[in-house]
Amino acid sequence: MHPVFQSSRRDFTFGPWKLSAARTHIMKSAQAERLADELHMPSLPEMMFGDNILRIQHDRGFGIEFNATDALKCVNNCQGMIKVACAEEWQESRSETEHTKEVVKPYDWTYTTDYKGTLLGDAAKLKVVPTTEHINTEKLKAREQIMFFEEVLLFEDELHDHGVSSLSVKIRVMPSSFFVLLRFFLRVDGVLIRMNDTRLHHEADKTYMLREYTSRESKISSLKHVPPSLFTEPNEISQYLPIKETICEKLEFPEKLEPKPEASLETMCVKSK
Repeated sequence: MHPVFQSSRRDFTFGPWKLSAARTHIMKSAQAERLADELHMPSLPEMMFGDNILRIQHDRGFGIEFNATDALKCVNNCQGMIKVACAEEWQESRSETEHTKEVVKPYDWTYTTDYKGTLLGDAAKLKVVPTTEHINTEKLKAREQIMFFEEVLLFEDELHDHGVSSLSVKIRVMPSSFFVLLRFFLRVDGVLIRMNDTRLHHEADKTYMLREYTSRESKISSLKHVPPSLFTEPNEISQYLPIKETICEKLEFPEKLEPKPEASLETMCVKSK
């Protein structure tokens, strides 16, 4: 049973920041088909929340947001496909339900994405620079009042009953800072578990945010010492998944803040090495 998501929009002000979380219905099939064509994908995730969004925007226009469409733009449709016995069966099923006679082109049917957010702004925009500074997890463990919390599901697919692929983002705001966790979670039954996490932290007295991207993955055959019940619990299984990649970045505020510009978007994916 999936949780019932009722349409809602919540806003919260944190100093000069406006935080907005919107949750609404699953994208309608006609709209999903059009978007799939635009993205050159045979189909979109079964549960595609195209209008769901988490936006963090400064009153001068710059900021970052998280949405499903930009996340799918970061899916690699040429490389890194997981070849399993059920892939062909799954694609044939999708082909039949969508009444298409075209040959289903090979693509990453797991919807694996290394999306890290979409930068907002035009004249003023966050500047992304590499850093060795890490998010202070001990500070985040300190007891502080939670002033605002929201979790937004961006997409989910059950991979034709062979596992799950999902992307969600949640935010919590304390008096001194806000913290965001964007999580892509993939479980292909009997094959592997993969988790791509992007953490974002901003302290009110700083002129930057810290962003940490971590990719973890393990074959199921390497998890024989782990109770299978944990395979469906991302928070529990993560400690057993080896880290494949870590990227630490500082999102610096513009040095000179201009009047609030019209928003333009820049999608942030992890650049291939």
